[in-house]
Amino acid sequence: MILSMTGYGKASAAYQDKKITAEIKSLNSKALDLSTRIASCYREKEMEIRSMISAALQRGKVEFALWIERDETAVTTIIDGAMAAGYYKQICEVSEERDIPLPKDPWALIMRMPDVMSSQERRDDLSAEEWEIAANVIQEAVNQLTAFRTQEGEALSKKFREKLDSIDALLKSIEPWEKIRTERIRQRLTDALSSIPEVEYDRGRLEQEMIFYIEKLDINEEKQRLANHLEYFRETMAGEPGQGKKLGFIAQEMGREINTTGSKSNQAEMQNIVVRMKDELEQIKEQVLNVL
Repeated sequence: MILSMTGYGKASAAYQDKKITAEIKSLNSKALDLSTRIASCYREKEMEIRSMISAALQRGKVEFALWIERDETAVTTIIDGAMAAGYYKQICEVSEERDIPLPKDPWALIMRMPDVMSSQERRDDLSAEEWEIAANVIQEAVNQLTAFRTQEGEALSKKFREKLDSIDALLKSIEPWEKIRTERIRQRLTDALSSIPEVEYDRGRLEQEMIFYIEKLDINEEKQRLANHLEYFRETMAGEPGQGKKLGFIAQEMGREINTTGSKSNQAEMQNIVVRMKDELEQIKEQVLNVL
């Protein structure tokens, strides 16, 4: 089974007057590249959070956020008595100096003045109970991301199987052209020598040279190795997760065999088939980058 490196997860839970939320998303990367945004009250647990995520995800460019939302009752309004008294004193002094009547409700005016009132969230120490709930929220978000990766991995597996089957079919379609190619090479050399009647040659030696030349163009070994790589790719997909790099290496080896086959295929029909195999393999290579 293969897993994709692309995924998303989000989970929330309530604790007293708080709503604790964790969100995590990942994209493909050669290694684990983890960035975090953690609410200040959970900052002391950052290393533990990183360990949880690293153990579960292994690879990928991962963005994680953990934050809290408080109920309005958790916000305390603070009145600065000294500031309010200072404003009241100034109002009385101006009223007396300028002979201006005092406001009917000076308190309402003072409460609207800058810095008289301020809001402050209640700060509590992180308890073991709250951290247990937060840790469960984080784990649930990670589990959702893993489920997403599994679903995407199944889609990738289907695409890979289609491409592998296509390359396998194209590989088999080369065989008839191989036989025709051998006869064409033999006939072309014979015709070339026949067009020069004054040249004498040893027919036995000619046969030996033609056999040597045809053997150099033989692609049976390349075909067998490519077939083995196709089967190994399938077996690896069906194995344990986390084989993305290995699948990439196998795809590279497949490419080498296809390229060698193309260089030996001095016939248009065979080269056209090789081009189609390269196209299928290129699509595999692109998608392998997303495999965990």
